[in-house]
Amino acid sequence: MPDPNASPPRYRPCVAGILQDSRGRVLIGERIDTPGGWQFPQGGVDKGESREEALARELQEEISLKPGDYRVIENKGPYRYLLEKGHKKKGFDGQEQHYFRAVMAAPESAVDVKTEEPEFRATRWIRPEEFDLAWLPKFKREVYRAVLRDFFGVIKGE
Repeated sequence: MPDPNASPPRYRPCVAGILQDSRGRVLIGERIDTPGGWQFPQGGVDKGESREEALARELQEEISLKPGDYRVIENKGPYRYLLEKGHKKKGFDGQEQHYFRAVMAAPESAVDVKTEEPEFRATRWIRPEEFDLAWLPKFKREVYRAVLRDFFGVIKGE
């Protein structure tokens, strides 16, 4: 039974980018700190920053793309998840993410994970239905399941 005196969870505002190539494949990155852990580029929204500005910054920081390298075509959210029990990130209990789907305007070779503070060890392009939820920690899986359904009509089971 939930504790009636507990304060509600605090969610960190975040963005995530779903980049698509001309064949409809999406870009995923393998986390540098989690071999076998693949996800979309994502990150927090800084104080005073719009979600669009945060997306541009995160895509530059994580995969070297500039705003002219892609074109946002839709966004959806918020999608929320709580971190594992007892864990916090920057003082937050979870994340509230807005996802942006964008098409690549630059060649795929513009994607580069060798950044100032690398977060990915590699990237690859896959069809949305090929995304394997097992690549994610359990607490993120429901969000990815919803995102894949909402953007691509992909229904994922466990």
